[in-house]
Amino acid sequence: MPSEKIVHPLQPVFSADSRILILGTMPSPKSRETGFYYGHPQNRFWRVLAAVLQQSVPNSKEEKIHLLLQNDIALWDVLHSCSINGAEDASIQEPEVNDILGLLKRTSITKIFTTGQKAFSLYEKMVFPVVGIHAVCLPSTSPANCRCSFTQLLQAYSCIAEELQIMGDDLGKDKTV
Repeated sequence: MPSEKIVHPLQPVFSADSRILILGTMPSPKSRETGFYYGHPQNRFWRVLAAVLQQSVPNSKEEKIHLLLQNDIALWDVLHSCSINGAEDASIQEPEVNDILGLLKRTSITKIFTTGQKAFSLYEKMVFPVVGIHAVCLPSTSPANCRCSFTQLLQAYSCIAEELQIMGDDLGKDKTV
């Protein structure tokens, strides 16, 4: 499959109250088709996040946005554009980053997590020098990451819930968004 130049089609999800930012690399073809992050039905992101936040798994785009915002979590991707083969992060070339500094200035974000090693390495190389906040690398929830079980993902992603508790958050709070 030849590389295709992709420009990020999705808006970041955030509010001024967002304190945690989760970054992927670039929406997969399935996510671009569904019009929202982690849109592949086998991607475990929404099941894992809901489980660590002790909430129901969201199904609709609106429910996913609500889950994020009620827990002060922002969601975006490291890259604004790149050349990529399908959803293969290893094939990424010509990466251009999103304006993450601009997002940080509009929020209360103090902690950044990446979903996968490629997002982490791109962030640390291209974004960290500008924003000054190191990211924490979490395993990819992609169905291609079959070496990481659901239980292992839960253990890894539990640091998000722990961070929210450290920040004084109440998990599962009913917050108007």
